[in-house]
Formats: sequence, structure tokens, C-alpha cells
Amino acid sequence: MGSKDVESWTCEDVREWLDKLGFKHLSSNLTQWHGIDGLSLLMLNEQDLRQPPVQLERLGDIKRLVHHIQKLRASYFQRSTSSDLRESSPDFFEEDDLPRLRKRKSAQNVGKIPRMTRSLTRQDSAESEDVDQWRQNFSGPYRQDRASSFNLDDIPLELWKTVLSFIYVFAVFMLTAFVMVVVHDRVPEMEKYPPLPDLFLDNMPYVPWAFDACELVGLTLGAMWFILLFFHKHRFVLMRRFFSLMGTIFLLRCVTMLITSLSVPGRHLQCSGKRYGDWYTRLERTFEIWQGMGMSLQGVRSCGDYMFSGHTSVITMLTFFITEYTPRKYYYAHIMSWCLNLFGIFFLLAAHEHYSIDVFVAFYLSSRLFMYYHTLAHNRALQAADARRTRIWFPLFAFFESKCEGRVPNTLEFPLRNQIQYLKDLLTQFSNMLLGRESNWRVLQVQGDADKDNLNGQSPSEDQIGPLKSKAKAT
Repeated sequence: MGSKDVESWTCEDVREWLDKLGFKHLSSNLTQWHGIDGLSLLMLNEQDLRQPPVQLERLGDIKRLVHHIQKLRASYFQRSTSSDLRESSPDFFEEDDLPRLRKRKSAQNVGKIPRMTRSLTRQDSAESEDVDQWRQNFSGPYRQDRASSFNLDDIPLELWKTVLSFIYVFAVFMLTAFVMVVVHDRVPEMEKYPPLPDLFLDNMPYVPWAFDACELVGLTLGAMWFILLFFHKHRFVLMRRFFSLMGTIFLLRCVTMLITSLSVPGRHLQCSGKRYGDWYTRLERTFEIWQGMGMSLQGVRSCGDYMFSGHTSVITMLTFFITEYTPRKYYYAHIMSWCLNLFGIFFLLAAHEHYSIDVFVAFYLSSRLFMYYHTLAHNRALQAADARRTRIWFPLFAFFESKCEGRVPNTLEFPLRNQIQYLKDLLTQFSNMLLGRESNWRVLQVQGDADKDNLNGQSPSEDQIGPLKSKAKAT
């Protein structure tokens, strides 16, 4: 008689269980008269014991018996969860629903409290305490099993999706470069439209080297990100998410740049519109901007692409990805990335290359997009709640994250370990093959000499041929 088999207990088994717990004075009445077996025992609650036909009179017996039934029920489900209920959990119990318990899906029921009967009342404070205890006993181990089942690093590689995400961000960057050329032609004349009032720029003097310093900060964060990708076990998932988010944020930037043309934020900038009139010149300039990644360090200078800041979006997205996908023990990398992010924003404003609103909107949109994406990615229940709406409003997310469930473990590894071991094995086989051929050649040479000796009337000794044959066999 084990708690795993409570469902199959007979009335005699229930009587023995009650006797063992000190309810001998109740066992005969409950089992013989009322026919309480294991199935009925699992569905008993305090209301059933208080009301007719059972109607126990002693409050102490009711409370103690309810407590032991709760413990028995919790123990039963804890053991069942690890084996039978790994992919299903109870939503509620009815008098005729317990045999169908294992058929209920639990994707949307994680953390819910199974109701023992429909007669359970919320007004009873004592029963509410029992329900809270049941929440702790049941849902805790189940959630732990769900989490542990995902932390096995069994995440599909889906390399083809990573390639598609790269094509997506490649196309968006090319489109962004073209839009930058278009908005440059539409930039307002500096003589007619002076820089707009800006709270930060009006009180911050122009620093000539600040824009190059901002781009150096971005290159440093990019180097940290590439190092993390090199050692992260799930690098292709990280690349897929990074490409999809960067492509989306820059696609939104194309729209905001094109809608409204702001005046030049600094008088030091040499901007004049109508420079790229024909399409061939525009496409040529588009390729130059794309090739230089829009960086002044690469000789790219543009005007009109103010709302919102692309530099801020890049360094902010890099900071969030570095912070999210490095283990917590590497806190110095988190601190360093955030310090670089703040300094990069400061240098960008000190260079008077963007208005303050450009930087603020870029930081806000990039951070919110990252957080919303990862909130959905970390919570499968949010995705399953309305899968159709998710596919409509977040099509890229629904496509790229279709087989990636929950948080990605931050596991680091040396990626070339298998390749190095493969090369070692290949070199070993090649050397063994060369040694074998050399030994066989020596045997053939000795045998050829033996044939010559036979023709001359001499025969080689076995001591000459034996070691060479054995060596050839060994190799």
C-alpha cells in the first residue's frame, strides 16, 4: 500500500490507513458504511466531512483528517508528476473526472490550483489555508520539473533560421542606407532652419572628438559580443535573436527618418540638400554607406537621419544582449557594458550629432523591444494564451522562436574542441597509415632480397623477416 497507488486503494486499505493515523473510531463508519475507497479519499474535503451524510461531530477530528488527506494527496501528485504527469496536470477534480486526470493538458495550467470539488467555497478561511498549502505542495515540484526538463541544453540548432535572420538584417541595413541618402536630400537648409532648442545641447559645448569616441565605444561592445558568441553554446540562437531585433529596430528607424525631417542639430555640420539627384548616384552612395556601416571612422558622413539615433540603438542593443547572455558570475562584464553604454550616449550628445530626443527615443525603443521579445520567449504560457494573435502581431517572433521554449541557458564552451579532436584523430590515422606502408615496403624489400638470394643459392633467415612481418601486422 503506497501513496503512488492511492487511486486503487480498496475500502480495507483506507481503513488500515485511518487506523495507522489514529482514526480507528472513524474508520468503520467511513469505509464500511460510506464506502470510502482510495478514489473517494482523494476527493474528500472539509465540506464533505462537515455536512451530511458523514457529518463528523468533533472539530479536531475534522481538521486532523483533512490535514492528513491533504498530505496524502500532495504526496500522490508529487510522485505522479515526475512520471505520469510530466506533460499533463489536473485542472480540477469532479466526482467522475479523476480517471481522466492524466489526459488533461497543462500548458496553460502551470501554477493553477486544482479544485477538489465544485462545492469548495471561498468563504471558508480554513479551506483557503488548505488550498494555499495545496498550491505549495503541487505546483512547486511541477514547475521545478518543467524548468529542469528545459535546462538540459536540448535546444534545436535551426541554422537555416539563423541564415534567414542574417538575410533579413542585411536587407534592412541596405534599405536603411538608401533611406539615409533620401533624407539627406530632404534636409532643411541651415540658413533658413537653425538648430532646434535642446535642453542638453544648449548647455553642453561641442566636443570635436566625441563622435569618434562614441563609435569606439560601439566597436568595444561589438568585440565583447563577438567574444561571447564565440564561447556561448547556443550562439546560433543568440545570433538569430540579435539579427531579428536589430533588423526590426532599423526597419522602424527607416520609417521615422522618412516621415519628418528635422533641422541639423549642430552648426559645425556641413549639410546641404539635393546632392544625390539621380538614381545611379543614390545607389552608389547607398553602397558606400552600407559598406562603411554608417560610421564616421569609415569616412561616412550623413545628415537628416536624426529621428532616431542608430548609434544609440546599436550600443543599447549590444549592452542588453551582453548582460542577458553572460552568466551572473561575470558581473564585471555587465558593469563594463553598461558604463560603456552610458559613456557612448554622452559622447554622442557631446558631439552634437543628434538631438536629445533622438537618443532618448532610440534607447527607449531598443530596450522595450528587447524586453518584450525576451518576455515572450521566456514564458511559453504567454505565447500559448493566444497563439493566433502572436503570429499576427509578432510574425518574426512566432517564426524564429517556434521551437525554442523558455530561457536559454548561459552555457559557455570552447567551440573548436570537437574540431581539434577530429584533426588529431585524422593525423593519427594518417601517420599510422604511413607507418604501415613503410613497414610493408620493408617486408617487400626483404622478400625481394630473399628471392635474389634464392637465385644465388642462399636463403634469408627467419630472424630477418619475422620482426618485419609482426611490425607490419601491428600497424
